[in-house]
This record gives sequence, structure tokens and C-alpha cells, in this order.
Amino acid sequence: MSRVFNRPAHFSLDTKPEAIGIGVRIPLGNAPLVFSTRHRDPIFFAIAVWGTYSSALGMATQTKNITRLLTIMARLRGPGGCPWDREQTHQSIRHNLIEECYEAIDALDEKKMDAFRDELGDLLLQVVFHAQMASEEGTFDFDAVAKSISDKLVHRHPHVFGKAKARNSAEVLQQWEAIKKSEKGASSIVHLEDLPKHLPALLKADKVQRKVARVGFDWKHVNDVVAKVEEEVRELKGALASKSRKQFEEEVGDLLFAVVNLARFEDLQAEELLNRSIAKFVNRFQRIEKAVHASGRRLEDCTLKELDALWESAKHKERSRARKTRKRTTSHK
Repeated sequence: MSRVFNRPAHFSLDTKPEAIGIGVRIPLGNAPLVFSTRHRDPIFFAIAVWGTYSSALGMATQTKNITRLLTIMARLRGPGGCPWDREQTHQSIRHNLIEECYEAIDALDEKKMDAFRDELGDLLLQVVFHAQMASEEGTFDFDAVAKSISDKLVHRHPHVFGKAKARNSAEVLQQWEAIKKSEKGASSIVHLEDLPKHLPALLKADKVQRKVARVGFDWKHVNDVVAKVEEEVRELKGALASKSRKQFEEEVGDLLFAVVNLARFEDLQAEELLNRSIAKFVNRFQRIEKAVHASGRRLEDCTLKELDALWESAKHKERSRARKTRKRTTSHK
């Protein structure tokens, strides 16, 4: 039996194509690939064969580099390797997983693609490092890690690798959650124990809200979400008036959760938005510091009124620069 394709396809690195008249037959176990030139188009035929070889060459290079990385890690951890690498445990380098993720995100946000590539490499190193240690312990290895995620992707994309149907992204996500729930035999799609313990609270809130939204538990309109935020503000004011510390803490948490939900509803990440606001605050305050130091004074010597005036000045200059930038951008369109 053969599978016939009229376009380039990927095949095994061990594959050696053989000519079969007006097509190319590529052995793949019991079901070889056949590139057919039914329409006797020599240009198409050349493209098909070249595309297949190009894919194979790219895959070979990737496999070579991954094998090299795994070999280097095994040597670093092996006899005569690096003393520091040999001393490490899963726990001793666990913080690197989080650190490398954030450094990769920083490079991506700054649009420094060379740095982003390098940071992804540093992140991959952490995966390889932990897989190597697990291999030494006899629990799993890098191949098992790759197989696990490959199996998961295939199983959770039955609309691609099976016969299921998914007309849009919303249906894909609903299907994903249903499959995930059945895999774990869970009675609920939201389990606190399933959420990463060390996930920042804003991200954790966003994750919970997105999960329940996928099954229809969501607001109909953004104005409804805004109304909820306003309701939480009123309740916060009531807690302040009651002078109940416990109630105040609860209402602050509810308000934060509602604001995260507002960002999520508009398909924004509250974590990212807050980081931008932090950066904006720091930049403005640094301008205040420069202005004060330029006058030969210290921040401690200024009154709150003076600092507020400098803050408003920094804010005005920032917005003025932003308007000029927008005008320049518009004029170039």
C-alpha cells in the first residue's frame, strides 16, 4: 500500500528515495510515500523532490544539534566533567527555570530576536539538564520528555490528527479542556492543586478565568465586567468604613480579581499590563530624581507638593513625546 501526495512532505531521516518512472517512491515501513506527477508537470515534480530533500536536510541539522547538546550535557555531568555541573540537583537549579523564562520574555518584549534565540537556548538547557539528571536516576530521559509532549499534542488535537471537528479557536480550546479533564478523570475543570504553586497570582487568576470562560461561564459584554469592578470598589469602600481589617483584605483581593477579569475579557494579560505600569512609574520617578539632583537638592529635602509638581511635569513631557511619536508614525503611512 502507498500513500500518494502531490506536494512535498516530511519523511524519515533514514529514507532513501528511489525513482519509479514518473514519480518518486519513498519507503516508510508498510506505507511508503509516493510523489506522483499525474499531470506530467516536470516543474512541480522538481519542486516536490527538492522540498522533500530540503526538509530532510533541515531535520538532519536539527537532530545533529540536539544530539550534540545532549552529548555535551552528559559529558559535563559524567566522570571527568565539570565539578559544578556534577554537584547540581533538581532542587538546586529549580529557580533557573523561572529565571530563564523571564529573561526570554524580556528579550521577546524588547524585540531583540538574537537575544531571544539565545535565551530560548538557555531555557532549553534547563530542560536538558533536568532530563540528564533524571536519566542518571533511571526515572526518564530527554527522549521520554519529547515523546510525552508529542503524544499529548496528538491526543489533544483530534481535529488535526483524528476525525474530530473544530471550526474555530474557541471550539479548539473547549475540546482541549474536555480532553484534559477526561485524561485526569477530574470532576471539575478548575482544581486549585492543578494550578502551579509558584505561578504569579495575576497569571493564576487569568488562568482560572480563561478556563471557566471556555465552558460558557463568562460575561456577555465588557460593560458588565466594568460594572463588576465598580461594584468591588464600592464594597472596598464599605470595608474601609467598617474598619474591619479582614473584610478589607478580602475586598482588595476581590477587586484585583475583577480587574484581572476585565483585562482577560479584552484578551489582555494583567501581568503584562501591570509590568508596563511599573516600568512607566519607575521612569517617571527617575525623571523626578534627575530634576531634583540637577537643582542641587535631595529628594528628602522636597515637600510632597513639590514632588507632585515634578511628577505632573514628567507625566506631561511623556505624553507630549508620545503624541509627537504618533504624529510621525501617521505621517509616514
